[in-house]
Amino acid sequence: MSNSPVVVVMGVAGTGKTTIGALVAAHLGVPYAEGDDFHPAANVAKMSAGVPLDDTDRLPWLDAIGRWARGREGRGGVVSCSALKRSYRDRLRASAPGVVFLHLTGGRALIERRMAERGGHFMPTALLDSQYATLEPLEADEAGVAVDVAGSPEAVGLRAAAGLRRLDGAGG
Repeated sequence: MSNSPVVVVMGVAGTGKTTIGALVAAHLGVPYAEGDDFHPAANVAKMSAGVPLDDTDRLPWLDAIGRWARGREGRGGVVSCSALKRSYRDRLRASAPGVVFLHLTGGRALIERRMAERGGHFMPTALLDSQYATLEPLEADEAGVAVDVAGSPEAVGLRAAAGLRRLDGAGG
């Protein structure tokens, strides 16, 4: 991509932010960072216990991701971050104004099935309802693209990279 933006892969749990984020980073030739790695231990413990995070819990996490994104400006990168609310995305943009968002979307039944099939992740399917209730999709004035996650990870990754390239070609 011409200006090597930092891409934030967003969406509810189970949409494949990690898998698709890594694939998109490979397609774009930039580094990938796992957003979950930016969570303080207290957040992981809370989610592991099935307790949704509140906005206060999320602020240090969002700020850490924002610092990473700011450090990648002009060089590009991809980072996963649920970024479910507009206010969270605004906070990320305050740290790194050039970030663009890749919103991974999918029907609840598909996402729940994928979450049930994956192992070793701290986010239980019980929190999916709270994720969908919190989700505020990208608005028209937000730089980004939405991509449905139906299909193989490879196909979704290719569609996502193509969408981001089109966004870049449109000056977005």
